[in-house]
Amino acid sequence: MSSSDIFLGETIGTAVLILLGGGVCAAVTLKGSKARNAGWLAITFGWGFAVMTAVYMTGALSGAHLNPAVTVGIALKDGEWGDAPVYFAGQLLGAMIGATLVWLAYYGQFQAHLTDPEAAAGKPIEGPGPVLGIFSTGPEIRNTWQNLTTEIIGTTVLVLAVLTQGLNDSGKGLGALGALITAFVVVSIGLSLGGPTGYAINPARDLGPRIVHALLPLPNKGGSDWSYAWIPVAGPLIGGALAAGIYTLAFA
Repeated sequence: MSSSDIFLGETIGTAVLILLGGGVCAAVTLKGSKARNAGWLAITFGWGFAVMTAVYMTGALSGAHLNPAVTVGIALKDGEWGDAPVYFAGQLLGAMIGATLVWLAYYGQFQAHLTDPEAAAGKPIEGPGPVLGIFSTGPEIRNTWQNLTTEIIGTTVLVLAVLTQGLNDSGKGLGALGALITAFVVVSIGLSLGGPTGYAINPARDLGPRIVHALLPLPNKGGSDWSYAWIPVAGPLIGGALAAGIYTLAFA
């Protein structure tokens, strides 16, 4: 794969991932949405289908990593880092594009949801903003070591599942079926491990939309919770590295 194919594939794929994943969060959260209050099941399956769609769409271009933690895991497994910066750049750009598209698709709902009489009167919103959860993740209980550990564990499961795909089929790989399996793994992680932190399990998925939240002209949007932002970046990267280590010890 050429660098241009990798960059294009990761940009498009991650944009679609965030558009559909962030889209289900917007649908469940915002006033004026037909899916409002649909709940955690809708969010977890929405993200799973988002992964499936993005991987099917761009696998032939870039291999559809769509996640710096996956790129780190594969690079450590194979010992090849030459294309990693291209993957990272495409993933971050794609995540920012996807988050912007969510805002455009739900523009009216964002305006309605953020029309807060107290905020409009000039009372500042303290802490994470009221729609930040559409863009990025945050913990239900703020405990640094627990939040970081949760992200490490969830991402280790995800990346190890990606690295071991096809080992039960004479090492041939699973081809298109791998996208469906990865989607179900993401759903499983969301249902089982997503409760404490919202399961970022992907640095680009969290950081790119968080940047967009900070930049968008949303009324009364509140803060972007930058004090927490390092956890959904560091945790998944550590998890990706751990998954590569486990794969090397147990499967290589």
